[in-house]
Amino acid sequence: MISLLRFGLPGTRLPMQETRDSEVKSVELPNCKLIKGIETGAEDLEILPNGLAFFSAGLRYPGVKSFEPDKPGKILLMDMNEEDPTVLELKMTGSNFDASSFNPHGISTFTDEDNTVYLLVVSHPDFKSTVELFKFQEEEKSLLHLKTIRHELLPNLNDLVAVGREHFYATNDHYFVDQYLRSWELYLGLAWSNVVYYSPDDVRVVASGFDFANGISMSPDRKYVYIAELLAHKIHVYEKHANWTLTPLKSLDCDTLVDNISVDPVTGDLWVGCHPNGMKIFSYDPENPPGSEVLQIQNILAEDPKVTVVYAEDGKVLHGSTVASVYKGKMLVGTVFQKALYCEL
Repeated sequence: MISLLRFGLPGTRLPMQETRDSEVKSVELPNCKLIKGIETGAEDLEILPNGLAFFSAGLRYPGVKSFEPDKPGKILLMDMNEEDPTVLELKMTGSNFDASSFNPHGISTFTDEDNTVYLLVVSHPDFKSTVELFKFQEEEKSLLHLKTIRHELLPNLNDLVAVGREHFYATNDHYFVDQYLRSWELYLGLAWSNVVYYSPDDVRVVASGFDFANGISMSPDRKYVYIAELLAHKIHVYEKHANWTLTPLKSLDCDTLVDNISVDPVTGDLWVGCHPNGMKIFSYDPENPPGSEVLQIQNILAEDPKVTVVYAEDGKVLHGSTVASVYKGKMLVGTVFQKALYCEL
């Protein structure tokens, strides 16, 4: 998700203005509806192969609008196989888990060999960064909290992609933790954010030099890692090696602020939630709200990938799209702090 800090200083460079702040060219889909029960955002989402979708809802982020600033966040569940799917809130249990400070951001799932599903959630309790590890209990419609992960190399987490129960790649969207230093980091255009590989026995930076590393995902064959560099408007492709190192392969310019990346497990297409006029998120005006945009990227490894704007609008429906994901001809679109959309493609 985007940071406010680049907008608070006189004379600050404003790459958000490089995107289409004036007008968003509408690209409509005929069969879309808002999802009942999502009113405070769905910043990230992930769909399991069986059609169950997890939503990260209620993110509170400095400088960004929140419609329920005093309430903790939550994880919602939807069954996309239903004819008219709805969401329900998953109960979170665990003796050492403080649900009152839960502030979910990026999420990722890992399915074990015995088909146990684990949900890994970036959270910001007291605006710090942790990864919360849960076991999904489908029959009880609940999440059992197993562990809180903290590490000095994970200070400013945004998103993650799980490669094991306690193994993941994660993006830090800033280098500095201190708010004043973070403001100068952005003001000076210091591309110092990074990607970290984490396991219980091995934690290291595996990629760096990003101007706000944001969404991260992986190809269906697990050979490639995709990283969204928000303020550079780029998606980077890295080759993943057996020792968990990453080698850069290519970058794709997207002409918009790229947020979270979802990958279609069948086709390998990337689906990207984007901000066509991101500055409006930080000077929120309900009469002139931020717009939304969804990109589909086909054959990203090819010399000339096909990039399609699947959905775009100026904020009349959705304010600030962050993520899109598809399942059997249906698409979900989430936002930073507002609503979420269900579409039939």
